[in-house]
Parts: sequence; C-alpha cells; structure tokens
Amino acid sequence: MKKILLATAASIVLTSNVFAGSHSKVNIGIILGFTGPIEALTGDMAAGAELAISEMNEAGNFEFGEVSSVRADSTCIDAAAATAAAERLITADKVNAIVGGDCSGVTTAMLENVAVANGTVMISPSATSPALSTVPDDGLFFRTAPSDARQGQVVADILMDNGYKSIALTYSNSDYGKGLADSIDSNFKAAGGTVTLKAAHEDGKGDYGAEVAAMAQAGGDILVVAGYLNDGGKGMIEASLDTGAFDTFYLPDGMIGDSLPKDIGPDLDGSIGDVPGTDSPGASKFADLASEAGFNGSGPFSPESYDAAALIMLSMQAAGSTNSSDFKGHVMDVANAPGVQIFPGQLAEGIALIKAGYDIDYVGASAVELIGPGESAGNYREILVKGGENTTVRFR
Repeated sequence: MKKILLATAASIVLTSNVFAGSHSKVNIGIILGFTGPIEALTGDMAAGAELAISEMNEAGNFEFGEVSSVRADSTCIDAAAATAAAERLITADKVNAIVGGDCSGVTTAMLENVAVANGTVMISPSATSPALSTVPDDGLFFRTAPSDARQGQVVADILMDNGYKSIALTYSNSDYGKGLADSIDSNFKAAGGTVTLKAAHEDGKGDYGAEVAAMAQAGGDILVVAGYLNDGGKGMIEASLDTGAFDTFYLPDGMIGDSLPKDIGPDLDGSIGDVPGTDSPGASKFADLASEAGFNGSGPFSPESYDAAALIMLSMQAAGSTNSSDFKGHVMDVANAPGVQIFPGQLAEGIALIKAGYDIDYVGASAVELIGPGESAGNYREILVKGGENTTVRFR
C-alpha cells in the first residue's frame, strides 16, 4: 500500500506544481544564538532549517508559494534581547511561525512574552528544559529536541555503563543548566550512584579556580559539566585541567560541538557525553543533503532544525492555512503515525500526499515522534572524545 501511495504522490507532484505560487509569500523566523555561548553550533542549525525551506521552494508544490527565512539573534542567554528580537520578527518581519528559540531560558521568555501574546507557533530544535513541558502555551509551542527529563536518564545510564559510581556535577546557572543538573542528580542517585557535589557556575567569568577547587575537594570519579561549550562549561574544564583537579569529563548536549575538542586539545580525549541523535534512515539522508549544501548535517541540533522548519510547512499545508491558530492543531498529526513516512528530501511527496487527502507520518532527520505536550520522545548519540573529535559510540 505504501508503494502505491508513494507512486501516487510522485504523480501528484508532477501535476500539482502548476498550482503553487498563487498565494502571498510565507515568512519563517529562525531565532538562534548566533552570538553567545553556543554560537559554534547555530550556523549549522540555521542551515538545517533553511535547507528544508529551500527544498520546499524547489519542489514548487507548496500551496502558499515561496517561503522565506528571516534570521534573528537570541544570544542564548539575554532574555530581554531575545524577546525584542522575537517581537521584531512578528511585528516588523511578519513571520508566520518561528523555528526557535535555542537555549531554554530565552525560549521560555519568547514564548511567554511574545509568541503566546501574538498567537504564533514556535518549534524549538534545542530548548530542553523540563520546565518547558508545563509552560502555558495555548498549543503554540513544540520542540523536536527531547526534554532533559529524558537526558538525565540517558546520562545516568552512560555513566553507570562506563563504570562511574561517583560524580561531581557543575552546571550553568541558567534554566537549561538547572533543569538538566536536577535530572542528572536524581537519575544518577536512583541508579545507585553518588553525587559528591552539585554546584552552579556563572557564565562569562574569566577565572573558575574557586569553583573547580570546591569540586576537587568533594571528589568524584568524573566531573559532569552541564554547561555551554563556548562559555563557562569550557572554562570549568580548562581550570580543572590546569590544576589537575579532574582529567575526565562528562559532556551533555550543550557541551557537544566540534569547537570544544579543538579548543581544549588532546587532554579532552577519553571524555564521554551525549547529544540528541539517531541512526534512522532519515539521519543519513539528511547528512548527505547537508553535505551537498555545504554544512555539517551530523552536528548537534542541525537535524532537529530541519525537522522544525519542515513540520511548520507541512502543518500549514495540512491546515490549508498559514495562520498559526489554524495549523497549530495539525503539527502532532503530521509528526506522528499513522501515515506514509516522509524523510528528508521528500517534502514534495509529503505535500502531494496531504493535498490528495492521505495521512503522513513525518519521520524526518531526527526520527520525529512527538509526545505529551508536543516534544520529542528522545533519541541520543553516546559520545566518546577520541583523536580530537566527538565520535559516536552507539545510539540510545
């Protein structure tokens, strides 16, 4: 049956292109921390979202014509700046929906102060705070990244499987850091582990000697650094190595990126970590498409960014409307079974099937399955830093 439906979709694509372009242009905002503590990641994330938009425009069968992207800087950490940027996207740039935010604190601020007030759908590819699961959102907020409630379980499993029975835990004094640290703490203790010290560090400091000294005094088999790879998290690792306090680190998702092993050097080899990721067919398809487009499709949250943009456009088509109030109710239907599975490179087929009255199950680049309040069920790559690179051990 699926082969028949896909063949039907292919024929519909060929005959439906003529109808595209008869409506006004659609604008999708992409608001990420192009400056700030994760700026090393956001270039590939934005490229992922814009790849989906380019694919849709090249397909030519989207009912509402050309789609344009409008970038804005969330800074990752400045809630006031992020809120102002989101407001400009909606009021000045007239975006129909937003891919973003990225970091949890600014995402919460934009959602509560801007998106809900203006009735605008936001799909975040990387905001992971468990608190976002319960923020009143009028059904406007979704995320293709899993909650840190899930990541905490994964961290505990990886630590235990690698033989670590006691940890010192440092975390960024941010919504992301606090939520993740609490999840790691509770899950690791439930698994039988010992947390010698759980303490926050402030981002933007020049010296983390005092924080590291406290961690060293408490002890532990490994230092878990729930921070940001371009800010305090990196500072904690550097200070630990300089003083000999710790030589092995656990790196959750905010610490995973190509820049950290390059910045730290060989001393980071042997450290472990995790980042959302999957070995699904869609992941390899997306990696190939990204390579052709000139960016890294296996980088953190780039697949989730492609999926966020794709879900927005497919949901618009399913609703027959670009208004958030109309298409917000179709996001979960498009993202989940039943229906014909749609992968990266198949957005034209997805549009054609929707137009023909068929259900689709958007699997995308990150094996999308939205649960609960519209967030990813959660798949992760286990990471080992080896030879100056983040290598994949397995998927969880």
